[in-house]
Amino acid sequence: MHPQIQQRVDGLNAMRARTHLATAEFYAMIGKEPPAQKVSYQAVAKSANAWHVVEIGTGKVVGFRFSYKEASNYAQQLESRAAGDVVALSQAVLQ
Repeated sequence: MHPQIQQRVDGLNAMRARTHLATAEFYAMIGKEPPAQKVSYQAVAKSANAWHVVEIGTGKVVGFRFSYKEASNYAQQLESRAAGDVVALSQAVLQ
């Protein structure tokens, strides 16, 4: 990745982390639990052995798998990426 793009990505991840910390601090001040994060990706059955992974916010299909387990794992990996976690995908997942 180009160094300037990597700097931008790192900066955005740092701002996202600060946002989560600030939200947690505000909820701690008022003595309440912060709200749970909503799910962004969902596995939707399209036939007996075909599953689409759909981004809930836009309704767009972002991938498909041929078993529920694979579709669920892929949706969880997308959730991790959206949260800013570093995820290493194996070759089996990329296919």
